[in-house]
Amino acid sequence: MREAGRTRLRKPPNDTPGVSHTPERKCILSGAHAARDDLIRLALGPDGSVAPDVRARAPGRGAWLGVDRAAVDAANARGKLKGALARAFKTGDVKVPADLGARIEAALRQAVLDRLGLEARASNLLLGSEKIEVAARRGQVALLIHAADASEEGRRKLDQAWRVGSEREGSGAQGLVFPEGRAILSLALGRENVVHVAIIDRAAAARVTHALGRWRAFIGREDGLSAATAEMPGASAADCE
Repeated sequence: MREAGRTRLRKPPNDTPGVSHTPERKCILSGAHAARDDLIRLALGPDGSVAPDVRARAPGRGAWLGVDRAAVDAANARGKLKGALARAFKTGDVKVPADLGARIEAALRQAVLDRLGLEARASNLLLGSEKIEVAARRGQVALLIHAADASEEGRRKLDQAWRVGSEREGSGAQGLVFPEGRAILSLALGRENVVHVAIIDRAAAARVTHALGRWRAFIGREDGLSAATAEMPGASAADCE
């Protein structure tokens, strides 16, 4: 388990000519660097109000966070966050909502639900324990997700089938536990009683894993992500980037 208030940020990029790298940004609170897609962007409105821009699409100057909600809330309460934002936006007219941490969490959560909905419409996922078990044993499942209120027996059965199909027997690999229960998963996917979800497309699995990883890291539940995906036959790490 990582220390509270920290995420897995990298050192500043190597500026060696001719070497490509992922665009990175600097967290305004920790000072550490990370890929911009792994950080959380904050945008400044015309009235000076600060709001989360988790999809990094808002116009204008942005500020970046790479710490969890506990660190954001603590820095906000002490006024440290406002000072960091004023420097980042180069203006003293910055209005920071007292519940900014909660707003960021809600935005990250919605991004995950939207992503799952998109993958469902693209036919990139399977629902139903029986269908998932068959696909998992055939090595067709790239990512396995369980609702937070799924039964232990249901998780164990599908996890075992997944390990068999992905040739990881004895590894202890398990599906990812969704931070919320079946009611929220069902709502996101427009179906009733969604307890387990299997992503059957490796690129879709990478997209869902990334969205979930950002949310889980922010709320302090980052553990388990590294073992939550399995490459499908013929897949490579580059395919999932």
